Amino acid sequence: MLSFDFAQLGPREKYKILIGSVVPRPIALVTTVDAEGRANAAPFSFFNALCADPPILALGVEHHADLNPKDTTRNILLNQEFTVNIVSDALVEAMNVCAVPFDPGFDELLAAGLTAIPGSRVACPRIQEAPVALECRRMMGLSIGQSREIIFGEVLMAHVRDDLIDPQTLYIDQLGLDAVGRMGGHGYARTRDYFDLPTRSLQAWREQPGGGERIWPVSDL
Repeated sequence: MLSFDFAQLGPREKYKILIGSVVPRPIALVTTVDAEGRANAAPFSFFNALCADPPILALGVEHHADLNPKDTTRNILLNQEFTVNIVSDALVEAMNVCAVPFDPGFDELLAAGLTAIPGSRVACPRIQEAPVALECRRMMGLSIGQSREIIFGEVLMAHVRDDLIDPQTLYIDQLGLDAVGRMGGHGYARTRDYFDLPTRSLQAWREQPGGGERIWPVSDL
């Protein structure tokens, strides 16, 4: 194996190794509003859920090259709110439009052909076409060096497309969600190659050591 001492690497070299290794990463299409109440939308793949009680999400938002904060960071600091819209395969091209470095105040949602729906608990909108939208209140932020802000948000509301969730069990149909993940470089991955692998009890492992068997969904074909 090749080994790399991160103390000897530059920021770009560290970035390449991390985004190529930690894959696939979920994508948050984040909506916020500015001081004039104008909506902004931008995707981030340094993103994940950290815990459920309290329900906390984390975003890693890199600053611009001149170290000024991006619209998303500035808007969240201003209003203390944001909404995470989960990106499905059907939203990939629209998400990519929102990644274009438009000037502040530009309506990314309009340019991407997406529909803004007023938030229930926050002022920023959610995206109607997103299969899941999570309204969040900023809990805290961590300034990482001069280049990045880590934003922790508490989930206040979850909006899930009704054909995706069982209202009794609250299980979400993973295949129906059809989420995409970010790979290295410009790469993305679908989540359609899906299988279950139940966590094993100690007793089950003692009776039959090993990692268990993958359970593949029955094909509709």
